Amino acid sequence: MSPTLDWLSHLLGMVTVRGQLELRCSYGAPWQVIYEDSDAGEMPYHIVLGGSAILETPGKGKPQNLGAGDIVMLTHGSAHILHDGSGARPKPAREREALNLIISENKGSGERLDMLCGRIVLAPPHDRFIRAYLPPRLVIRTSAVEGSSNGETLAQLKGLMALMRAESNADRLGGHAMLNALSTALFALALRMSSESDEAPTGLLALAGHPRLAPALAAIFNQPAYPWTLSELSSICSMSRATLLRHFKEKVGRSPNELLVDVRMALAANELKKPGVSTEAVAESVGYQSVAAFRRAFTLHLGITPAEWRRSEVEKQHGRS
Repeated sequence: MSPTLDWLSHLLGMVTVRGQLELRCSYGAPWQVIYEDSDAGEMPYHIVLGGSAILETPGKGKPQNLGAGDIVMLTHGSAHILHDGSGARPKPAREREALNLIISENKGSGERLDMLCGRIVLAPPHDRFIRAYLPPRLVIRTSAVEGSSNGETLAQLKGLMALMRAESNADRLGGHAMLNALSTALFALALRMSSESDEAPTGLLALAGHPRLAPALAAIFNQPAYPWTLSELSSICSMSRATLLRHFKEKVGRSPNELLVDVRMALAANELKKPGVSTEAVAESVGYQSVAAFRRAFTLHLGITPAEWRRSEVEKQHGRS
């Protein structure tokens, strides 16, 4: 007997996520860190353990102040700059190897910054799905007032950050694996925290945070093979079709049917990796009675046919072996 899963558990089970912590920054002002656009599927993250920073993402919004306890994830892999805000020429940083991670330091004598930096890596085509349905940057502030509606998640996130701080401080056996596993958990908790926020950002997180829209989101993730109609989805949300469509467009920028198809294609991509599973079986498992219709939809979304996708994944697996 399988348990009933919530939409976020379905999402995290559907996408292939791997976290990795790469750097601990220990800087005195003036300092600056510059990140170019990330490779496809890579989402940089930063955790401010102590001190403060200013985040700039050219073309992606206004500069944002970060303080101790803040987490920022660049979900679209956008180029960004972190600095102390003084405007002074930054002191050059040097890197040294510690067991399980790299330490970056400078000789600045101003206010100190302690920051963990890493990235979340998503395998294709899930990286495209995440970028399409999450805002360009997520900022989670764990210094939020205790007793808020997401207080339990806040406590969990603080506990996770404390574990990451402790592991990055000590040269412990298995530390590298532990830091990467905690980075993966950080992604899940950050999404949970954002979806529970009273000010949930755009995309799936905004839908999840809207009590009247959440049932449609749950229905699509729980039963993606079901031929959901706009009428059925609007009915379970207790609103008209026009209202449901308007809310989806405002918060996600896509229609419920577009979300449904995207979920189906992400699931299909996973199934096609499995040896011995026919294209016909995959098509049926994600709600297509016609293999031709499934092939058209898959090719439209991924730019290659199901057979080409399967071959490319087999080649990757052989390349790793």
